[in-house]
Amino acid sequence: MTGSAVAVQPHPRRPHPPNYPRDTPPPPSMSVVIHTLIYCPFSKGGPMRHSADSRYSLSFTTGGLLAREAAVLAPVYGKLRDWAKVRDTAVEENLLQARTHSTGVRRVRETLNRLSVLSERELEILADVTATERGHLMWAAACRRYQLIGEFAEEVLHERFLTLAGNVSYEDYDTFYRAKAMWHDELDDVTDLSYKKLRQVLFKMMVEAGLVSKQGAIEPVLLSARVTECLTERSPSDIRFFPTRTV
Repeated sequence: MTGSAVAVQPHPRRPHPPNYPRDTPPPPSMSVVIHTLIYCPFSKGGPMRHSADSRYSLSFTTGGLLAREAAVLAPVYGKLRDWAKVRDTAVEENLLQARTHSTGVRRVRETLNRLSVLSERELEILADVTATERGHLMWAAACRRYQLIGEFAEEVLHERFLTLAGNVSYEDYDTFYRAKAMWHDELDDVTDLSYKKLRQVLFKMMVEAGLVSKQGAIEPVLLSARVTECLTERSPSDIRFFPTRTV
């Protein structure tokens, strides 16, 4: 990610977890959530308790927010009502206008992974909402699909907004990542190159969703009534993923 401010300059090295036993509580400056809530897109039981022993999915480096792609594929699902058929149609007809077949396959797969966690109502309105609203819905989708993104949004982005911190930086992400790596070995196994890519894409998503500027300044979000209605249908409300005081 590019930017003129120091806040979002690439960190030279991937941070490693602190060198103390896993059963030792972290220092007060680190907030580690041992039990969190995740969502199963096909579950009617609401959020599920997620153990710290579960692995994070880290496959969100394809594209960015994928809002444009979502606007193309959501109506196709509305007609076919079958994700497999949507995938096959999108790839065969190159609906996302990818330059190569392999790129098209990856982009379609990742877009559908995120669309699959949206509600029927959210899918219905996705193609008709404004670009800003679509960005907000796709940010919520990324937070639901990827636990690491959701926790960063709630524990860092939202909290820094509430405490009037003003910005969110690569250093904030590094601190967050180190704390999570204490409980998730898969985070410590990530290569330096992959680590930087994951961080870059996450910040790119936040910029595309209008949550932060390219310089890392937090942009207060004013959610529309229909997006707010969709996000508050869940418990806890998915508004917690946004820099806003509305709950």
